[in-house]
Amino acid sequence: MTKTFKAFVVNEQDGKVTSEFKDMTIDDLPEGEVLIKTKYSGINYKDALATLDNSKIVNSYPMVPGIDLAGVVAHSDTHAFEPGDEVIVTGYGLGTDHFGGFSEYVRVKEEWIVPLPKDLTLEEAMIYGTAGYTAGLAIEKLEHNGLSVEKDQVLVRGATGGVGTLAIMMLNGIGYDVIASTGKTEATETLKTIGAKDVISRIDKEDNKPLGKRTWQAVIDPVGGDSFSQIIKQLNYNGSVALIGMTGGATFDSSVFPFILRGVNVIGIDSVYTEMRQRKHIWRRLSKDLKPDQLHDIKHNINFKDIKNSIDEVFQHNNSGRIVIEFDA
Repeated sequence: MTKTFKAFVVNEQDGKVTSEFKDMTIDDLPEGEVLIKTKYSGINYKDALATLDNSKIVNSYPMVPGIDLAGVVAHSDTHAFEPGDEVIVTGYGLGTDHFGGFSEYVRVKEEWIVPLPKDLTLEEAMIYGTAGYTAGLAIEKLEHNGLSVEKDQVLVRGATGGVGTLAIMMLNGIGYDVIASTGKTEATETLKTIGAKDVISRIDKEDNKPLGKRTWQAVIDPVGGDSFSQIIKQLNYNGSVALIGMTGGATFDSSVFPFILRGVNVIGIDSVYTEMRQRKHIWRRLSKDLKPDQLHDIKHNINFKDIKNSIDEVFQHNNSGRIVIEFDA
């Protein structure tokens, strides 16, 4: 094992956040039972935010961002994993509270680790990353609340984001009619190519009526915000919305009518602290029935040393699909 390795580190001084590559040793890593040699990671918007001043993403400095990683066990102090095992780690504060995947080596607690399913590669795991895992978890939760290919259309909001893109691909692959909602009209043909039956503009809060036209059996929603009340009003009887994010805001107003007159459900999706049994189940589904045929079509691979440039592209909205970080062998 190498004596030193590279990590991308963010630090703060006098309210100013800086980021740079640093040489580290194993002793610099936080405690954990399993040491992993990182093979792939990915750049999520949350990772990009970790490099900004006052982002409130990072809870203590210095920090190694990277909320996703896939790699090979280099050393283990537990019988649960052995050197050479291929593994995935997402969630549990990785990259925000605990040194994350933007590092050639990462040490984590054994209870955070998912063994790589046999029908999935380490690279494919990072094409998914937290975005794909979250989309898969949302679909699973919606299915348990009545989602069925025999019913109405499914709406995916924030369709060009990571969760939205992968949700469309997964839902289309298992037979659903998917409607994509986006403010990016230039993305219409791309969204149809990956599985959207139709593409509509952003949903806005239209009026103060307690109920709207029954339109969708289910919604996957990374947007939230004030327009979320309109989503609730347009769910069909016993319809459900999986609420994932708040890019449109953290609050909304609603009457009780959609809930008591149409029996709609709002399902909160927490991908960070999912119980491990379910976490492993979702990853198995991502390797089998939820795995899109075009999964590799949405990846954009970069080298570890190019993280800074790619983070800039994220802020400038010059990227599309999923950015996958490759580490040198």
